[in-house]
Amino acid sequence: MKTIGIILGVCLVLYIGYRTYRFLNLDKGLGKKIEQGAVILDVRTPSEYKTGHIEGSVNLQLSRLHADKLPLDKDKTYITVCSHGLRSVKAMNLLKEKGYKVFNGGALADLESEIKQTEK
Repeated sequence: MKTIGIILGVCLVLYIGYRTYRFLNLDKGLGKKIEQGAVILDVRTPSEYKTGHIEGSVNLQLSRLHADKLPLDKDKTYITVCSHGLRSVKAMNLLKEKGYKVFNGGALADLESEIKQTEK
């Protein structure tokens, strides 16, 4: 019984740490950036993208962002998004290193919530 309590405690600490990490790495004001023409870049796999995505988003999975030439315009602003928020941070960092203007949209559900709040 004591072991189960310890495991649950560790899981709780990990979950709180993960949620805090996601919150701290999520850029603010993304809904306004989208209204101003920012492109939502969904970095999930094509099969994940097919299960549901934000209307108007572009799907370019994370592994393709390592290529020298990307089908992206450096004059545009991008907002990266994925299923849980970790790949979007990696994608944002890769694109910034290549000279793109990019913001972290985090998890799909978080960005959808941000967009809905902006629409109100």
